[in-house]
Amino acid sequence: MSIIRLAFFNFKNSFKSYLSLILSLAFTILVFFNFQNIIYSDVFVLLGQRNKDYIDMLIEVCLVVLLCFLFFFLWYATNVFLTRRKREIGIYIFMGMSNRKIGSLYLVEISFVGITALAMGIGFGVLFSALFQMIMGAVSDLAVDVRFGISAKAIKMTSVSFLCMYLFFALKGFWNITRSSVLNMIMAAKQNEYLHVKPIVLLLKAILGIGVLVLGYYYANKGSRYDTLTNALLAVILVIIGVYLLFGGLIPLVFQLLVSRKRFLYHGQRCLWVNQTIFRMRKNYRTYAMVCIMGICSVSALATGFAMRNRYENLVAFDNQYTFQFLSSQSNIAQTTEAILDGKCTVAYQSSLCALVADSEPLLSSYTDVQQMHLLLSYSDIVQAAKAAGVTFAFDEPANDEVYYLSHLVLLSFITNGEAEPVTIAGKTYRQTQRIMIPYLGYLQKELGCLYVVSDREYERLKEKNDLIYYICNYKLKDDDVFNFEEIRMAFDTIVSNTEENYTARVSIDPYSNEGEWIKALHSLCIFMFLVFIVASGCIMFMKLYNDSFEEIQRYAVLKKLGFSTETLSASIAHELATAYLLPFAVMTVSAYFSVLSLGKMMRADLFSVYVVSMAVVSVMFMLFCVLSITVCQKTLLFARDNR
Repeated sequence: MSIIRLAFFNFKNSFKSYLSLILSLAFTILVFFNFQNIIYSDVFVLLGQRNKDYIDMLIEVCLVVLLCFLFFFLWYATNVFLTRRKREIGIYIFMGMSNRKIGSLYLVEISFVGITALAMGIGFGVLFSALFQMIMGAVSDLAVDVRFGISAKAIKMTSVSFLCMYLFFALKGFWNITRSSVLNMIMAAKQNEYLHVKPIVLLLKAILGIGVLVLGYYYANKGSRYDTLTNALLAVILVIIGVYLLFGGLIPLVFQLLVSRKRFLYHGQRCLWVNQTIFRMRKNYRTYAMVCIMGICSVSALATGFAMRNRYENLVAFDNQYTFQFLSSQSNIAQTTEAILDGKCTVAYQSSLCALVADSEPLLSSYTDVQQMHLLLSYSDIVQAAKAAGVTFAFDEPANDEVYYLSHLVLLSFITNGEAEPVTIAGKTYRQTQRIMIPYLGYLQKELGCLYVVSDREYERLKEKNDLIYYICNYKLKDDDVFNFEEIRMAFDTIVSNTEENYTARVSIDPYSNEGEWIKALHSLCIFMFLVFIVASGCIMFMKLYNDSFEEIQRYAVLKKLGFSTETLSASIAHELATAYLLPFAVMTVSAYFSVLSLGKMMRADLFSVYVVSMAVVSVMFMLFCVLSITVCQKTLLFARDNR
């Protein structure tokens, strides 16, 4: 029998063993191909070149993340299956086959796995490409036309990227086999990840793990004005190390302490599975830590998507508080603008107020210079403007040595605490007691960088020293009158001037603008990444536990001979595997909470509901994989034809 025929025979007989790996790889290839297909299509051209460039850049970032994940996933999966096959492959040596021929057999067999996964991934990717675009458009709420188009370049890029990585690990396995001895092959299954650890070492790792993890949580939620990125990086590193030490030290130590209590161990047949759980934990703790970290990253990615989408909607609402706004040195600007609006449209609401230039500066010659001034508003004026716009102003009048800073929303803020430095205006130092991000002045709050609210009394005092005043007019058009937007804007342009004698600046918000639509695409991409990593985490757990089950066949055969019923042993398997899934999920739940909390502070958004929903989805996915693992392992350990 030729090497190819023998490899195909082995692949066909072991297809069930390879099925989880094939489906996991096919799913990742499907997502990777569809992202590539979107880049090489014109589906987002209608959103404008800028939005398309941003969306393409985001998709390329996701592709890099998927490639990195696929690389490590292939590394892990091929090592797991190679370890399991080594014991079987070692028998071939007793049949007279050389290591090189055995390596060639493995290389051909694993190639069948890769080709099958690639064919399934691209095949299903082609079939569901239109559905993929439709789902992405629906989730993102993007107005795009769904087209059934397949890019040959996308197929080529996907195939080349996957095959290069897969060939690398296949050749690595070939090299490993050719350099292995018979004893190493036969004993490979018993060498996998297992470490003999003394109790004192477990205790030290447990203490260190708790300390590092708590420190990581602290940095994740530490408010800072300048070191946010450094704190975030420290938090990521510390949480990864802490999770690793937690599974390598604390959790095995807790179970060992529980086992030492006889009342716990001999209650309800626990002796059948608790010791085995400790063994699995000490053997597979790296795998559990990796699954936990992947879960934390997936929940964080999902929270990021929803936070960015929520912030985008708030930014749009902030900027669209008013349709037209004016900043002018002319005291009659309100009458001039109202005369232009008269008869052309219906104004939903409007407001007029004065901004005092507190610093002794000459009248400005350019609009950009306005951003460098301290412009002051009286408390009464801003309350009236808020009332006209139907926005609640829930702040008491500031004291004479206090100011409220009218700020604006940003897509992502690296300032996570509310502390504000004192500000000096006209020789007097004021305390900034409120940083207000409510659009009382709409888009002007973004353009006027130093806009403060002072008490009425303080405003009058400063006005006596410097009577340089700018007049602000705000207009919001009714939705059914926005079709006159361009006509009205052109009319307003006739009164705009940048001369020193007559300074007037206009702000107009186009109601049909689609700037920032790329953030909606980011929202859907984060959802896809969340699903990819959660499915991959479940697949890794399933593959590892399924592979380990073959080592337990002898033990369960002995237990059956000792008189334990099938029902009792089935319950033991269920408890053991359920615990294996529950422990990473529990650590993931706590760590993800702090991750989402930190992200919520940076985005100034309440993400608790997103956290609850994401963890509910993770729990359902883990439950499905847990049930699958229990069913398959029970069949393998208890209902095989011969438990050898």
